[in-house]
Amino acid sequence: MALLSTRMDSRHSFERDPQWLRGVLALLVLAILERGEAYGYDITRQLELAGLGVVKGGTLYPVLGRLEDAAMVNVRWSEPAGGPARKYYRLTASGQQELRRGAPAWLEFARRAEGLFEGVLEGVHDGSN
Repeated sequence: MALLSTRMDSRHSFERDPQWLRGVLALLVLAILERGEAYGYDITRQLELAGLGVVKGGTLYPVLGRLEDAAMVNVRWSEPAGGPARKYYRLTASGQQELRRGAPAWLEFARRAEGLFEGVLEGVHDGSN
């Protein structure tokens, strides 16, 4: 298995290396929760719809647990009639503060990393490499 493997299709979607998301998943979850309260499956769907691939519960729920332990999210249970109970997560002031600190830092990191790929990517999308 290649360390930086991706598979591009004709629509420019990709199957990402699972390691890529691990470093930024907590910030992405905070960004999703800034939009409003959500439960685990909803968070995974929003990540998938953003083009980040499928995030399994075994990856997401430990992150949510760490965010809860760090008081960056609050949790409430909802037991709707006729359906299973759901654990909803909501951003706290501490979580919002971490998002405001971490998002610009992550974007700066990504910008600098992108600079290392300049020139490498020129033939990738047109199939010449």
